Amino acid sequence: MANVIKLRKGLDINLKGKATEELFSVKEPGIYGLVPDDFPGITPKVVVKEQEYVMAGGPLFVDKNHPEVKFVSPVSGVVTSVERGERRKVMCITVQAAEEQDFEEFGVKKVAELSADAVKAALMQAGLFAFMKQRPYDVIADPTVAPKAIFVSAFDSSPLAPDFEFVLKGEEQNFQTGLDALAKMAKTYLGISAKQKAAALTNAQNVTVTVFDGPHPAGNVGVQIHHIDAVNKGETVWTIGAQEVIFIGRLFNTGRVNFTRTVAVTGSEVLKPAYCKLAVGALLTNVFAGNVKKERELRYISGNVLTGKQVSPNQFLGAFHSQLTVIPEGSEVHELAGWIMPRFNQFSVNRSYFSWILDAFKKREYVLDARIKGGERHMIMSNEYDRVFPMDILPEYLVKAVIAGDIDRMEQLGIYEVAPEDFALCEFVCSSKVPVQRIVREGLDALRAEMC
Repeated sequence: MANVIKLRKGLDINLKGKATEELFSVKEPGIYGLVPDDFPGITPKVVVKEQEYVMAGGPLFVDKNHPEVKFVSPVSGVVTSVERGERRKVMCITVQAAEEQDFEEFGVKKVAELSADAVKAALMQAGLFAFMKQRPYDVIADPTVAPKAIFVSAFDSSPLAPDFEFVLKGEEQNFQTGLDALAKMAKTYLGISAKQKAAALTNAQNVTVTVFDGPHPAGNVGVQIHHIDAVNKGETVWTIGAQEVIFIGRLFNTGRVNFTRTVAVTGSEVLKPAYCKLAVGALLTNVFAGNVKKERELRYISGNVLTGKQVSPNQFLGAFHSQLTVIPEGSEVHELAGWIMPRFNQFSVNRSYFSWILDAFKKREYVLDARIKGGERHMIMSNEYDRVFPMDILPEYLVKAVIAGDIDRMEQLGIYEVAPEDFALCEFVCSSKVPVQRIVREGLDALRAEMC
């Protein structure tokens, strides 16, 4: 029987607009874009030119520091633009999809017959190693460093997150093949939820299955690493998302790359929240057309409301995102007396409103907008973060050490274990409105520059 870990700290934010377990069709987007900023820690070097034809699985750019790590096109077609920003920074590479799709052929392979080096080489050649991240630093993994373990979280506990058991239907064989490939490279851990019952998860082969029970962020892979095999200074672990494991399985089972995701379209402003099939980097225009409310200004998010990236309706699906969220912007709302009013329909962590009394009888779905509702103050309240941070780390002191640039203190307080997403709830509950995730990201980047 799998080991069960019960988490008590955390916070579930029950929002309106969860996707129903049904698929709706989306017209072929036609244009796909790969954004290098979606892959933290790399320096992109473009290897294609505008108007050049690329195959699905053909490289668009590589990492300058590790040219063997390729970032490939999800579709075949013509490269329509290589957009650059200040100092010629690569912002986005777009591809116009061809009517007839051509695929790079990597060959069907039996994972059981491959060595660890052969598996890693196949992943790098096909552009799938680009989805592998590492701790420390939460960046794209360094292929020259052997990890002590690989971690996969098979559930997402963030608000309105997609149900991976629904996503997994029909992909069980590819998922197991992906796990087999990961297990060739290092000991692999699979974290699942106590609510998940699919045999492909509970009886997964060649991996160590651990069950997590508790509120968000129980589904964060960083929280799972901390409770299974924490990262110490000098150690490296790799992480990869559950849908990316399916990508790996498809590569070995078919010999081709297939970056099609099952994406949950969610949020209170979506008319029919449900799932659709989209490839990585797909243009989102057709997803939102006719399926969102137009009465007020909206915020479109690639990802979830806590860690996602704000986009416009005519931008692209994030490389690591399996969720799209639409919520009110809230810029037109003006409240009299604010928090002083005895409200019954507003969400509050600190029981400032009476709505928590009604929630004790029945969990309600809330409509939250994108307002911060306050200004940043240069003060971090004691014990505020700790209540929603289920790791044996002092989050307030770690954030203060990052702000101060005290590397020794950061190391002592566990900076090597964390990623910005682990602090998303801290940012949400912060009464001082401190941009905690941005601070942690800057701290990790500064530490990496100093140590590497």
